[in-house]
Amino acid sequence: MTEVATVRRSRITPERETELYAAVLDLLREVGYDALTMDAVAARTRSSKATLYRQWGGKAELVVRAMRHQKPGIVGGLDTGSLRGDLHGIMGCEDDCVMEQNAALMRALAMAMHTNDDLRRAFKDLLVEPEVDKFQRIVRRAVERGEVRPDNPALAYIVHMLVGAFATRTLMDDLPPTRDFLTSYIDAVVLPALGVSPR
Repeated sequence: MTEVATVRRSRITPERETELYAAVLDLLREVGYDALTMDAVAARTRSSKATLYRQWGGKAELVVRAMRHQKPGIVGGLDTGSLRGDLHGIMGCEDDCVMEQNAALMRALAMAMHTNDDLRRAFKDLLVEPEVDKFQRIVRRAVERGEVRPDNPALAYIVHMLVGAFATRTLMDDLPPTRDFLTSYIDAVVLPALGVSPR
């Protein structure tokens, strides 16, 4: 079993890392996960394969770290004083164009994860679990403020609700997820389920 690498000594500047991650995501959009190779990444970024493997261990971690890198880092530090404000703030972190691109990448990776254990593990360890932890901190603050009852059964499903709305928007409506759609979903579904007034 391949372990997801956690810490490696970086010899790549932050600027070069950003450039490399952008190239990885471009390749992913062009050819999909299965056809994306470390050879192609090395050629596109003028890197050596040895450097790529030393830094990221393999394709799965490189792809997931590239996706994580493009996500805004505001969620963890966001505190508007209300659950509604925090959830709307999260939705405001990305514009509609970026959301549409991310939704397309997620669909491509979801299919690949069914047959690739390394990708599924990297995705869970490096992207899903850190994001879930951040959401849980936001929800805990809402409980501590008295906005949400600690025994509310919907607390266990808040991330599922939000991810579900994002992931199924295209499938159900043939439209990309947008900030307007997700914020209205929060007000119409998520907050009432938690017993919070949407206004």
